[in-house]
Amino acid sequence: MITTIANTIRGLAADMVEKANSGHPGMPLGTADLAAVLYTEALKHDPTKPEWADRDRFVLSAGHGSALLYSLLHLTGYPLPMEELKRFRQLNSKTAGHPEFWEVPGIETTTGPLGQGLANAVGMALAERMLAARFNRPGHEIIDHYTYVIAGDGCLMEGVAAEACSLAGDLKLGKLIVFYDDNAITIEGSTDLAFREDVAKRFEAYGWQVLRINGHDPDQIRKAIAEAKADLDRPSLIMAKTEIGYGSPLAGDPKVHGAPLGKENVVALKKNLGLPEEEFYIPPEVQRFFQEKQTVWTKQRQEWENRFAAWAAAHPELKAEWDRIMRQELPADLESHLPKFEVGTSFATREAGGKVLNALAAKLPELVGGSADLAPSTKTYLNGAGDVSGEDYSGRNLRFGVREHGMGAIINGIALHGGFRVYGSTFFVFSDYMRPTIRLAALMKQPVIFVFTHDSFYVGEDGPTHQPVEHAEALRIIPGLRTIRPADANETAWAWLLALQRTDGPTALLLTRQNVPTLAGTNLDGFKRGGYIISEPEDGADLVIIATGSEVALALAAAEKLAAAGKKARVVSMPCRELFMAQEASYINRVLGTDLPRVTIEAGVGCGWFQLTGPTGLVISIDRFGASAPAGDLQKLFGFTPEAVAARIKEHFGW
Repeated sequence: MITTIANTIRGLAADMVEKANSGHPGMPLGTADLAAVLYTEALKHDPTKPEWADRDRFVLSAGHGSALLYSLLHLTGYPLPMEELKRFRQLNSKTAGHPEFWEVPGIETTTGPLGQGLANAVGMALAERMLAARFNRPGHEIIDHYTYVIAGDGCLMEGVAAEACSLAGDLKLGKLIVFYDDNAITIEGSTDLAFREDVAKRFEAYGWQVLRINGHDPDQIRKAIAEAKADLDRPSLIMAKTEIGYGSPLAGDPKVHGAPLGKENVVALKKNLGLPEEEFYIPPEVQRFFQEKQTVWTKQRQEWENRFAAWAAAHPELKAEWDRIMRQELPADLESHLPKFEVGTSFATREAGGKVLNALAAKLPELVGGSADLAPSTKTYLNGAGDVSGEDYSGRNLRFGVREHGMGAIINGIALHGGFRVYGSTFFVFSDYMRPTIRLAALMKQPVIFVFTHDSFYVGEDGPTHQPVEHAEALRIIPGLRTIRPADANETAWAWLLALQRTDGPTALLLTRQNVPTLAGTNLDGFKRGGYIISEPEDGADLVIIATGSEVALALAAAEKLAAAGKKARVVSMPCRELFMAQEASYINRVLGTDLPRVTIEAGVGCGWFQLTGPTGLVISIDRFGASAPAGDLQKLFGFTPEAVAARIKEHFGW
């Protein structure tokens, strides 16, 4: 029956790509045997209740082979009708070119950028172990599932996968099982063109169990899964030797990777597989098999629900916490636990952020995270919360090492798994290394928090390699991402609150290395709108100065210089331009005015601020790379002193 199911998958996948005249048939044809054994015999899931918390996770890291996953979801009974298979890659279909998270239940993550799915799976496997450490009790194990992956040569070449898999071995994630579709073919031809390394030795060096099988032999596949599951101390890489385009006249040919087979080759494929020429054909025995299998899957899930009910009865306090966390609910009094900072004190916002984070963590046991080897600098260590390790998953501090790209993908995977609110931190300039993972967090609407410190040229002596210039604008143009640059310690506290209150997308917090004063005039209501008036002249303003982060204090000081020259400035703090621009027009006009000259100040490139100043306003920015020097010297060099700002404003407006 497994071979019949595998061949049915092949026929469906070939028909999907052919009908769309677009897609990647080679990988689904080559891995259908792996997928058939996995979905019929190994995977713990229930298509009638896809959100079941203790289900096994499956990640198709080689997302270009999406026709494989869609065929599996349809055959096994997920809510993906045949009509959607026939609309593969078409407008508004649920069968996009690459799998999109939860567009169809059963798609656990958005894949396509190679290596990302595998790295997400590391996060999912880590979340399973951490969740088990928190909620399982003797005699009541409610979290006990595996994470399976199908990855290809491209996934294993990508750096993000290398970073994540290295950490997975260190963390002893024995419930992570990866099938390596070892077909030795990439788009350009044989992998020998550029990929001759010994993959097995690399993964053994990572601390993985490595198994070798014929990927078209169901018995070998079964045995390998059993061996992988038996080793709980090491993640497993099952190197499955497969033939791309298996069964078709183009088998083994690079051309079969990313182009339709062609009608004649589809006919030949089906003849080789013993299938009729009928499009989208499913043998009656395969339909009966999965109808009967559904009973088994439902019973398995119901047995877990009975165990869960017994656990809940024995541990009602844990059940209450479970319910709150799984609903992503925050304690009603969370705001009252935010630290309050006195006007006149001075803190780096990274330092204030550390105080806020630890205060909130005391109320949020689900809050976990770490840094790319920079916790002493980013101030993101949870004091007294313990480290997560391969020996103890009960801690809350994640040690990612110097792996920014892997960190981003792993925390995305933790968020996708569910059960935690997660953050990752590094210096802001290294958001460049994380951009693909930030973009995917936004695409999947995951409430991940990215903490970026050392947010401007005030980094100083480390020089232009470490001084972010274009990075704030680079993040602001990612759809769905909120980029918050707080002006002082109190705004930093509110930034954390907003990030945690958000459940429909990621947030980036941009924090200073240098001290900034705690300001008068800040308020939470205005902060929640993304921008608000922090200082207003008593008898009307002559202009509006808009600033973010450390430049808000600079704007206030420049306003004092202008006042001495007879010009009165309204100062607006704009911690989140995206939020502000989403407000109603009446609020925007009230804050910025409709007929006042406008000036913006930010220690970064200024291109995005012209939407607020218009053609006649003034954008004070830095549109060059930084320099290695003490921060005070750079402040003068770039004209970010109160005197220099006031002089530029007067010159620009002819005052």
